[in-house]
Amino acid sequence: MARRKRCRRQKKAIRTGLVLVVSGLVQGVGFRPFIHGLAHRLRLNGDVANGPRGVTIRLFGHKANLRHFLVLLRNEAPPLARIDALSIQILTDSHFNAFRIITSRAGAKTTAVIPADIATCADCLREMNDHSDRRFAYPFINCTNCGPRLTIVESLPYDRPGTVMRHFPLCDACLAEYRDPASRRFHAEAMACPVCGPRLTLVDTANTPLLDEPIPFVARALAAGKIVALRGLGGFHLAVDAENEIAVMKLRSRKNRPDKPFALMAANIETAIVFCQISVAEQDVLYSPEAPIVVLRRLKTDEPAAIADGLSDLGLMLPTTPLHHLLFADPNCPRLLLMTSGNVSGAPIAMSNAEALRRLSGIADYFLLHDREILTRLDDSLVALRAGRPRLLRRSRGFVPAALSIPWSLPPLLACGPGMKNTITLASGRQIHVSQHVGDLEGAEIFQFYQETIAHHQRLRRIEPRIVVRDLHPDYLSSHYADELGLPVYKVQHHHAHAVAVMAEHGISGEALALALDGVGLGDDGSVWGGEILAVTPMDFRRLGHLSPLPAPGGDAAAREIWRLGRAALFLLAETGRCTAQAPSSSLAAVDAYQQEIIDQMLAADLNCPRTSSAGRLFDAVASLIGIRQNVSYEGQAAMELEALALQAADEEALPRIITAEWPRITTAQSEKDGQMNIDGLFFIETIIKDLREGEAKSMIALRFHALLIVAFSQALRLARVKTGLNTVLLCGGCMQNRLLLEGFTRVLGDDGFTVFSGEAFPAHDGAVSIGQAVIGGLRHVHRHPHAGAGC
Repeated sequence: MARRKRCRRQKKAIRTGLVLVVSGLVQGVGFRPFIHGLAHRLRLNGDVANGPRGVTIRLFGHKANLRHFLVLLRNEAPPLARIDALSIQILTDSHFNAFRIITSRAGAKTTAVIPADIATCADCLREMNDHSDRRFAYPFINCTNCGPRLTIVESLPYDRPGTVMRHFPLCDACLAEYRDPASRRFHAEAMACPVCGPRLTLVDTANTPLLDEPIPFVARALAAGKIVALRGLGGFHLAVDAENEIAVMKLRSRKNRPDKPFALMAANIETAIVFCQISVAEQDVLYSPEAPIVVLRRLKTDEPAAIADGLSDLGLMLPTTPLHHLLFADPNCPRLLLMTSGNVSGAPIAMSNAEALRRLSGIADYFLLHDREILTRLDDSLVALRAGRPRLLRRSRGFVPAALSIPWSLPPLLACGPGMKNTITLASGRQIHVSQHVGDLEGAEIFQFYQETIAHHQRLRRIEPRIVVRDLHPDYLSSHYADELGLPVYKVQHHHAHAVAVMAEHGISGEALALALDGVGLGDDGSVWGGEILAVTPMDFRRLGHLSPLPAPGGDAAAREIWRLGRAALFLLAETGRCTAQAPSSSLAAVDAYQQEIIDQMLAADLNCPRTSSAGRLFDAVASLIGIRQNVSYEGQAAMELEALALQAADEEALPRIITAEWPRITTAQSEKDGQMNIDGLFFIETIIKDLREGEAKSMIALRFHALLIVAFSQALRLARVKTGLNTVLLCGGCMQNRLLLEGFTRVLGDDGFTVFSGEAFPAHDGAVSIGQAVIGGLRHVHRHPHAGAGC
């Protein structure tokens, strides 16, 4: 009798079943093969499939084994996997007699996370370099832990038939690996080999095939100073020998990029340390699976020619694809390559072979093509270590399309982003999906890419927006696009969106102070803002203070001809009778005197001189007066060069020392007008002119300007805390990419008892604005509150 009871208990235990739904980054990262192996180890029957919410697992077996499975599920998950949520239900069905990977299940709505494209793993590199391996020297080698993902996905769930790899039927050898639970490529959807997979083609500018071996030919061409267009994961790169100044200047001329810095790719870390200072933390980012470009302090010796003139940093990455590794392995390949986006300046990165040949034939000398189609354009991501944390300055390859979980539930919506450094955001429920970097929305080609990005992400996410959110500025192409969709439109102030993007990233749902130091953004009063202290909630804001407005003679022209801003600052000082000494004659000596006279007349008549509180324009005025430059060819150029100049004088204690010295004096830069704090921008100009007249070193003047700015706004935030009782500060806006500002504010405000947050996983600049737009617009829709700046 007792024996029969024990048998019944054992049978009942064997029939115990669970249904698990695992959400997060669990598709395209080897998760189903991991589950298959784990189930076999624990003698569990059932099946696993990709589905619209992630991965669905059905399990049957002993209770003790099921409990052990749940522990190992998290502890031993694949390196690229991320489990965000796990739902568990009891299942009584017990018809399984084995464990299998089964056909994926599609759904009308998907919350599954699409995997990002990942740099080549060490195992694949070992195989690629093994003469006895059948994938020896194969430039498209990949496995469950690396290779293309987002760039080849057409639809979810993530399975080979839903990718461009369906055009490459697996050969017998690959199919055997695909079906073998013991193989590294068990259900590796992007896998291939030289027999059945993608192939390289080498052509000239007329699309005439060249019969040479592609990689050795490209290595020799680069060594000879030629420009080569390489088709990669998310589009084309233009490559050239970075140490060949003639070749680099030829690329600058052909690409119409006179000054903007180029990215570099080094053969290995040993090469990289010849040109850059690299900390252990920075080396970790270089070697990470995302393999972004990392912003590194340049060394003074052996600098690459004409790569980043006037700047303190270089952007450098290590090889990210098998093709890169094979190229550098060729003995003729230069050790350091300039590797820039394959486009004409201002246009999107070329994606298809035909597009590259059409658009880049006037730039490249040769084209290295392949026949694996690219469905999503992706630039290289850009990371900098600031205030002790890696921070994304451009979010694209390796990081997109990871979703952001937020503490609010939003309706299905599209946030159209700003006009510069654009991204778009789709949202539904408690998840928002931010696109890759799109760029500056200027011109038909980039606007086509913008629309292409929206359509592709909507198709993958299966989100049909019920509302659309845009910037207050009516003239952005993104604003026009929003207005023409025929949906309810919510208009969001630019710097409020900046601040709420930081709140969303860090899960802050209450009220906070925000310091937004930025280029330009339309304020709710119709003027141009950019140096703001706000009190913000996820739905509203109040303007507490700002930089005193500076005239911008000629409007947008002043952002390119920054001497106009320097001249305007001098005009205001003279007009108010505050400047006891004239600026040195050398300040604007490079500018034609007649042009300066015209600007003076415009200022005197207040003709086409819109005033702006922009911190970015103040940086431009200071750079002009110090004599760094009088015209810029790309956004932020003068500010970056001003930072680089300041860093020449900034040893570890220089900035804190100046901040301490200036703290008692800076109160003269603050006043109150109409209930708002006014940070006097002319105070900084006055100080700079005095220092110039006294012969102070320009590097020290630049450093002191940074210190004064930190002190002035930190003191204003202290007053804002007294008024509001708020002790959390959000640092945001494009100026927070500046190492000295971000680290200075973080240190000073932290020492003053503030809790400080800033962007890490998303950029401080306009690349995160669509996130804030999505949250603000979505919550206003939910709460039926459409108006901006109504007060917290």
